[in-house]
Amino acid sequence: MTAAIIIIVLLVIVFFYIFTTQRSLVALEEKMKNAYGQINVQQKTRWDAVTNLVEMTKQYTVHEHDTLVEVISQRRIDNATPEQIADQDNAIQTVLSRLNAVAEAYPDLKANQMFIDTMAGIRQYEENVRTSRMVYNDSVTKMNMMVRQWPSSIVASMLHFTTHDLLPEDAARAEAPSVSEIFNK
Repeated sequence: MTAAIIIIVLLVIVFFYIFTTQRSLVALEEKMKNAYGQINVQQKTRWDAVTNLVEMTKQYTVHEHDTLVEVISQRRIDNATPEQIADQDNAIQTVLSRLNAVAEAYPDLKANQMFIDTMAGIRQYEENVRTSRMVYNDSVTKMNMMVRQWPSSIVASMLHFTTHDLLPEDAARAEAPSVSEIFNK
């Protein structure tokens, strides 16, 4: 009789552990999906703001405007993969660098209140992307730890949870000047 009670108690403990571990894994996976979705939303919003800036350049230089529009049309990707997110960040920095050159050449553009406000918006979107990337990478790290560490790894493998890749930080981007540094010279 006592052996049966001990077995039942152990089975309840194991079931409870599997149940709580599964819930933790699902919660982490949902946080990852949410943060990843936020990155895509913020990048889309950033592209919209950059597109508005490019449109402002049209009255100053048609050639530069056309070139930047071509870059934007080739680089803008909704619901991007992690690799595409890094590529889009690089493309945005390229466009912003070219916009900086145009703004330097046309002080009236640089002093335009809409241009200034849009740049402030881009800085905020960049901060939002940075925050979302940190949340995503933090969630991935926690998920990967649960998937790889014993005993939660047993539950994770039973329920087909796997490790995920972190969003890489581009070394060139990490060393590149920020938008505020570029436009507040």
